[in-house]
Amino acid sequence: MTRTVLMSAALLFGAAVLAAAAPAAHADDWSKTYAINGRADLHVQTDDGAVSVTSSDQNEIYVHVTTTRYTIGSGGVSIDQSQNGNSVEVRVRTPRMHWGFFGSSGTVHVDVRVPRNLNLDVNTGDGNVSAQPVSGNIRIVTGDGNIDANGLHGSVYLHSGDGRIESSGMDGSLQVDTGDGHITIDGRFDSLQAKTGDGSIDASAATGSKIGEGWSLHSGDGRITLRVPTDLNAELDAHTGDGSISWDIPLTFTGTVNRSYVRGKMNQGGPLLKLSSGDGSIHIEKI
Repeated sequence: MTRTVLMSAALLFGAAVLAAAAPAAHADDWSKTYAINGRADLHVQTDDGAVSVTSSDQNEIYVHVTTTRYTIGSGGVSIDQSQNGNSVEVRVRTPRMHWGFFGSSGTVHVDVRVPRNLNLDVNTGDGNVSAQPVSGNIRIVTGDGNIDANGLHGSVYLHSGDGRIESSGMDGSLQVDTGDGHITIDGRFDSLQAKTGDGSIDASAATGSKIGEGWSLHSGDGRITLRVPTDLNAELDAHTGDGSISWDIPLTFTGTVNRSYVRGKMNQGGPLLKLSSGDGSIHIEKI
């Protein structure tokens, strides 16, 4: 017993000594401002890091990279950046190996401030992405992380390999998909495509939305709730493998109607509105 106690005390003492000797978490930062004289194209790429995008009325792009437990420069985080007219590209790469006695990898965060109107392409291998009001052609991709977007206008593509996606105040065309996570979206849509491999979909289409060439919402394993204006014209096709379908909008049935399948016209009919779930209920509600 005494020997065990002594060994435990020695281990605790050793850990305390190492903790006292360990260097404090290192932080570093880098920033650059790019002057813009027209509509900008911005490409931001990082293999492992979070990205935040905000907008302002200034004709410039400001990029600020902050790190913890990483230095920026030789042997640490590398930043490759270039500007060609109104096109700006920033690539942030983390070291291949960063593992010490305490097993703590560093973190990278990229903050970007942009003009309100620009074309935006953000790609991170592993990290959350947030974006505030921006208008243009917008593409946001993360291999593993959540996406939070507010007030995006234009043609928008949002993808997460593994994470939830939330987009509010959208106006335009939206394509959103995640391999594993919930999708929550609202706005005025000209086109809407939403897909999740495992999660629910909660979508609200504001007044003025149009089916255009067709909408599609699909969940591999989760419920779907879609809220639409009462005057939306569409041909509804709703199917679930294991669940029920409910609606509180007028429908003129044009095909089979049962617990798991409904086909019918909404108002005057129109392009196809397709809702499908492998394992979940489908609810169509009026806003």
